[in-house]
Amino acid sequence: MSSTIDAAGQLIAFDSTSRCSNAAVSDWVADRLDERRFDVERIEYDDAAGVRKVCLIAKRGSGTGGMAFFAHTDCVPAEEWTGPGGAWEPVVVDGRLYGRGACDMKGPLAAVLEGARRTVDLAVTQPLYIVCTADEEIGYGGAAAVVERSAGYREMVAAQTLGVIAEPTRLEVVCAHKGGVGFRVTSHGRAAHSSTQLGINANLAMIPFLAEMRAIYDETMTRPELQNESFDPPVLSWNINVSDGGTAVNITAPRSVCTVFFRPMPGVDHEPLVERARAAAERQGLDFEPLLRGTPLNTDPSRRVVRELLEVAGREHPRRVAYATDACMFTELEELVVFGPGDVAQAHTTDEWIDLTQLERAADLYTALIERWCR
Repeated sequence: MSSTIDAAGQLIAFDSTSRCSNAAVSDWVADRLDERRFDVERIEYDDAAGVRKVCLIAKRGSGTGGMAFFAHTDCVPAEEWTGPGGAWEPVVVDGRLYGRGACDMKGPLAAVLEGARRTVDLAVTQPLYIVCTADEEIGYGGAAAVVERSAGYREMVAAQTLGVIAEPTRLEVVCAHKGGVGFRVTSHGRAAHSSTQLGINANLAMIPFLAEMRAIYDETMTRPELQNESFDPPVLSWNINVSDGGTAVNITAPRSVCTVFFRPMPGVDHEPLVERARAAAERQGLDFEPLLRGTPLNTDPSRRVVRELLEVAGREHPRRVAYATDACMFTELEELVVFGPGDVAQAHTTDEWIDLTQLERAADLYTALIERWCR
């Protein structure tokens, strides 16, 4: 087994679901970075549930500029695992590595670490950075902490370091992706037996608000100015989730919650939609809580990072994709792309896997990028 596949398997073995602490897997990565002669900056914080989260910002070499790889160490839950072995038991079958995070994105991170291992004795004139965040899967909280608190990140911004988000793209160069915006609206009532008139059903005040959310959804699907045809799908993907907590049918619902999440695109002014939702909530006396604001990635294809990565990867044109990454937070970096092994179609599935040929190819290409941009 190659060192890349072995590292990917060891990363998969950590249950680093976003609701859990990623401290253990971060410690393992920090040890590998130390072996590869990096100086490691550690950013820690407690999430809203009081769970300790860890981000790593590693640097090898002196000077400014160079390149940076960005990855995350958290992953989505795996309660309904259907792949071979268990979700946290990496298994290789027919040229595929199975396990939660194999594709998104412990496999790509292993390829990054392998590139760093192969170039440990490279004579460099510009630095190599590796950034590993927490909470990418649930709102980019780790990336936000890095932006706010990391001295290493400030160095990258000042020098406009070339950046590669190592998320799965089938090793195609992605120069643009959608962002993410979310908010929560809460209606408060009073629980009582429904045969009396003592209760207040929270759902009743929510109904007019939901009607407005449906109207906005319909407009995002039909109004050309709210669409961008360079993306597939070309719409904002306005998504609505509603819950009253599952109270019994003979109890008036004391609380009703609507959560809205959508994906803004470059060139589409979505702010009026958010303000329209806020106004609709206020008219009904509902609480409006912003949850997430992630800016779309939109790197000009003429930028050096795009042009040279296309050359190294043997690709003719960059792509745009509908999903989002930590790049939503790293907006101060002008030379930033997404490029990694694996297919997003395998990410978050109940039998998540990554193709081993792609994984090994990524390690080769990441090594070539380090040699090109740091030496």
